[in-house]
Amino acid sequence: MSDAPAAEEVHRSSTTESVKSFVSGGVGGIAAVLVGHPFDLTKTRLQTAPPGTYTGAMDVVRKALARDGATGLYRGVVPPLLGVTPIFAVSFWAYDMSKLLIQSLTPNRTSKELSIPELATAGFLSAIPTTLVTAPVERAKVLLQVQGQGQGGTQYKGVFDVVKHLYREGGLRSVFRGSAATVARDGPGSAAYFAAYEVTKKMLTPAGHSPNELNLSAIIVAGGTAGVAMWAIAIPPDVLKSRIQSAPTGTYSGFMDCARKTIAADGVAALWKGLGPAMARAFPANAATFLGVEASKKLLDKFM
Repeated sequence: MSDAPAAEEVHRSSTTESVKSFVSGGVGGIAAVLVGHPFDLTKTRLQTAPPGTYTGAMDVVRKALARDGATGLYRGVVPPLLGVTPIFAVSFWAYDMSKLLIQSLTPNRTSKELSIPELATAGFLSAIPTTLVTAPVERAKVLLQVQGQGQGGTQYKGVFDVVKHLYREGGLRSVFRGSAATVARDGPGSAAYFAAYEVTKKMLTPAGHSPNELNLSAIIVAGGTAGVAMWAIAIPPDVLKSRIQSAPTGTYSGFMDCARKTIAADGVAALWKGLGPAMARAFPANAATFLGVEASKKLLDKFM
């Protein structure tokens, strides 16, 4: 009987930490979108435009500004802003839950601290439930970002109009097109992302101190490093995801078909289109993400 209150306290503590992870992840995601969307738009347009449309990243920016002014760099920002809270909230929640799962599956551990491979595994697992939110949001975002480039006009009025058209076109299958490519990008990417963040935090932690005591400047460095690590390996599947999600129905039969046709048409180098904008975005956007996460967690600690 005496174990019941202790078990209840552990359950309450676990629930509280889950809520903190969920909320702080959402705050971090909003920060990431506000900082990183212009870079993301540039990346997506470079990845999906026909050869010769742009001469490079700066040409994308110049043409976007000429067409729509400063707001042109935030075309397609509504889907990630609407979806960013659940995407990042689920991601950080799933990461923390995956760490707990790994600990529960290895009860005879000598330390509660996870190894680098275990952190990477937890990061990979976090991408699986997150895809349920990420895939449709990315699908809508990509379609909004690429419309208007070249000679094309404006087909969609906004995110809800995109989803309505997609559902009418092919039901949920159309809305979730690119899910496999999203997992192919976010699984390895999240593994590198979270592992790099934790490792960098440890490297920046002075002897005798805890990584939880790091100041905000160290968090910015660790977060930015995590973003660079993720995008260093995520660009090829991201290119394929963008092409699958922006192409007319029937263009590709799947992830590998898209890879084969992309390489056949544009060469292997096509798999690295958008690398410049992605890497330029990686550090500031993800520094903002983890800054938002850690700052909001500290604030929540005072109330929960």
